[in-house]
Amino acid sequence: MNKKFEIFLAGLDFEKKDINTYIILLITPLFLSIYWYFGTVRGFGEFFPVMKENPIFDLYGAIYQYAFFFFFMFIIPVIFIKTVMKKSLQDFGCGLGDKKFGLIFLLIVIPVIAVVIYFSAGMPDVQKEYPISKIIMTKHDLIIWHELSYILFYYVAWEFFFRGFMLFGLKDRFGGVNAILIQTIASCMIHLGKPSAETITSILYGVVFGAIALRTRSIWYVLIAHIVTGILTDLFIIFR
Repeated sequence: MNKKFEIFLAGLDFEKKDINTYIILLITPLFLSIYWYFGTVRGFGEFFPVMKENPIFDLYGAIYQYAFFFFFMFIIPVIFIKTVMKKSLQDFGCGLGDKKFGLIFLLIVIPVIAVVIYFSAGMPDVQKEYPISKIIMTKHDLIIWHELSYILFYYVAWEFFFRGFMLFGLKDRFGGVNAILIQTIASCMIHLGKPSAETITSILYGVVFGAIALRTRSIWYVLIAHIVTGILTDLFIIFR
């Protein structure tokens, strides 16, 4: 490496051993930007304009959005972990961890979530935003396909990326609290444009879910809580 370039990097406190940390921090805004501009229902309509004539266009668009998110936030990070970092997915919260603590968390938080979501589902801006696929408001036979893709693609990828890949990938370099705050910033930013209450609440979710993921050494318990939040929001709006 050129000596002057080495001096330049040294002035930036660049550490070769932290290269994976730098990659995680760089691909986070990159992937989220790609998703925001190309991976939503809007992007689906732009790429496949002929599909706009389909009566269930927005269901296909929603599934496209969830699958797009899954590819960038789950598939690519898993490949990076296994081939570049050469680590186990359990190192990123994919094991069951502290089952007792995780189950106690769920027993406490799920009733609270249900009550909060019941009332928030009555807010006009929340009803305007959800469900992502509006066709399921009237075609109830399609609900199962929407919600399954929502869970398997979107929520699994969401928790794996923020509370798994980012959180566990950064904690050794920055410490637990800083890693929680960093992934909270990223997960909050992707909520911009959604209802204001949801965006602000996502900060609380980011901190609490991050802390629980680290405490239990697992993403599964916060994943379940997040799924309950999303699915109940849809169902309370549809069947209100």
